[in-house]
Amino acid sequence: MPKDLIKKLARKFDYEIQGLPRAYAAERSLAGLLLDQQIDLVLDVGANTGQFVEELLSSGYVGRIVSFEPQKWAHEQLCQKSTLHTNWQIAERTAVGAVNGSIDINISGNGVSSSILGMLPSHSKAAPESAYIAIETVPIRRLDDLYLLSPTDRALLKIDVQGYEKQVIDGAASLLTGVRAVMTEMSFVPLYAGQILALELWTLLANQGFEPWSIEPGFRDPDTGRTLQIDGLFVRSTRNS
Repeated sequence: MPKDLIKKLARKFDYEIQGLPRAYAAERSLAGLLLDQQIDLVLDVGANTGQFVEELLSSGYVGRIVSFEPQKWAHEQLCQKSTLHTNWQIAERTAVGAVNGSIDINISGNGVSSSILGMLPSHSKAAPESAYIAIETVPIRRLDDLYLLSPTDRALLKIDVQGYEKQVIDGAASLLTGVRAVMTEMSFVPLYAGQILALELWTLLANQGFEPWSIEPGFRDPDTGRTLQIDGLFVRSTRNS
């Protein structure tokens, strides 16, 4: 069957066929950074049920991992999965932000779009299954108070907190000085009330001494094709060292 016909059939059923170089570009980019920066510690903020960590482990990563997750059901699954891996630690259930205390988190129907922030129509329209269905009151802690890096740690900070990125960064000022790389979601349009957008987040990381390693497409509007969110991978700049 001709390739063009196969692609047309796939699009008809809301699938996209990609060549191997394009399909695995993000995985290769992350793998390259882990190797180049000799990453031996991943701080997984907003772990959900461990999807990111499972990809890391399946790719051969053997360094330490510490996951942070506020949702009760997701945290329970993390604890179960981590028992199979001696290098995977699950922190006590907590949200991560700029303050210490307690806070409400909105639980989404799809489980992965839950956020402390209110969801905007731009998000729920593009992904109706993400609409909020419940609220949980959870602890919230600053990352600076949750984890202390050692001088020899070569850490990657992964942030997946649905619009709450700035608060996580604000609460990690000390820790960030020892971090080698940051991986975070970045939105082109407001998806959550009060979130900062990609340009401001990029500038915030640049001011912390990071430069872009790779940018990968993430969440798109299925009707218009507009990219709503990307995944940004940043590395500690060596320009002034």
